Amino acid sequence: MSRSLRHGALAATAIAFSIVSLSACAAGNNAESLQVRPDNAATSVGTVKVQNVNVITQAEPEDEGPSVVSATLFNDGTEAEVLESITLPGTDAQVKLQAARGKGPIEIPAGGQIVLGGKGNATAVIEKGREAAQDGNIQQVVFKLSRTGDVGLGATVVPATGYYKDFGPGTLPEAPAPKPSDTPTPGGSATPEAPATPGTEESPAAGTEQQGGTEGAPETGTAGTTG
Repeated sequence: MSRSLRHGALAATAIAFSIVSLSACAAGNNAESLQVRPDNAATSVGTVKVQNVNVITQAEPEDEGPSVVSATLFNDGTEAEVLESITLPGTDAQVKLQAARGKGPIEIPAGGQIVLGGKGNATAVIEKGREAAQDGNIQQVVFKLSRTGDVGLGATVVPATGYYKDFGPGTLPEAPAPKPSDTPTPGGSATPEAPATPGTEESPAAGTEQQGGTEGAPETGTAGTTG
């Protein structure tokens, strides 16, 4: 290859590299534009790994409401671990844990994993989220496990926008509506009770035992249940 052709090939390569570099700069470091998952805090202690840890606040700075801790916990051990608590050192915030099924402990099975945050997953809710953490800060988060003990690391505080929206407070299940109280009859007043007939004894309320009928009778268990 002649010297002029070699120089031409090198120049073309340099131009192509410059175009690729400029395209990457135009995309920026935003995780959405690059279509990659943001780098989140991760650590490991013994057979337990904790990854993708964030404190996620409400989407808008002026919004009041809880924040959440999102994370994925892996248990590479041969025995199950129970997530007993999560604390945020340096704050008075309380973190309320709830299993995916709604009650019971959050258990990480041997060789398995659990996800905190997101629809259908276990949750870790910080009731006074704005008081506990501010967007952009690094908040220390400590996971207390039944066998491994404390696993702590610094987590980024982010609003529930973009990638984090699906793991933020907006995915928390709604609290059940309170049961309606006894409503008055149409007209605004309750129906008065009929007076007892003179000379007769008032009947016992529904669901109570009549005196002398079953007093002292043993209580029967539900069929099929065991003590």
